[in-house]
Amino acid sequence: MSWTDERVELLKKMWGEGQSASQIAKELGGVTRNAVIGKVHRLGLSNRTSGSSKPAAPVKEAAPKPAPKAAEPAPKPEPAKAEKAEPAPEPAARPSNVTPLRKPIVPAGQPLPPQPSANEISPEALAKVREVETHAKRISLMELTERTCKWPIGDPATDDFYFCGLPVQQGKPYCEAHVGVAFQPMSSRRDRRR
Repeated sequence: MSWTDERVELLKKMWGEGQSASQIAKELGGVTRNAVIGKVHRLGLSNRTSGSSKPAAPVKEAAPKPAPKAAEPAPKPEPAKAEKAEPAPEPAARPSNVTPLRKPIVPAGQPLPPQPSANEISPEALAKVREVETHAKRISLMELTERTCKWPIGDPATDDFYFCGLPVQQGKPYCEAHVGVAFQPMSSRRDRRR
């Protein structure tokens, strides 16, 4: 199907009359609703008129409305004198203009943050890591839990690859020795590089 001049004129006329894209597609035949919508946008017809030849009146912006006040809680019934009931704590209302804190999402395909190279890691931390890795549990990816060190050891393309597996440090993904390597202040890393 091609968009002949007659079909385009019919499309413009029906669109101006307020017909839906589905109705126009059915009338034209051989085109889909999406094809009609695409042609309407390419022709710049996306603003409809109300059947008359004069343009639609511009829409005035509404003045911002003040935020609605929170509803006052209903009065609580008084407990019976025989019972000593503690009032239930009221849930804390979060202001509507406060958004919850979230970690920023790093899109796929973005480079990883810079990792320390061997010359940036303190010799003491490297010695500790080598010692710990001799006692590592050598677990597979499927055996990792929130309580096991997720430090990868070896080349992932070989059968000798494993994860440390020792108990993690509180709030970190690695054991104490691997935290010492992974989380180093930038200033000390810069100093060792010189």
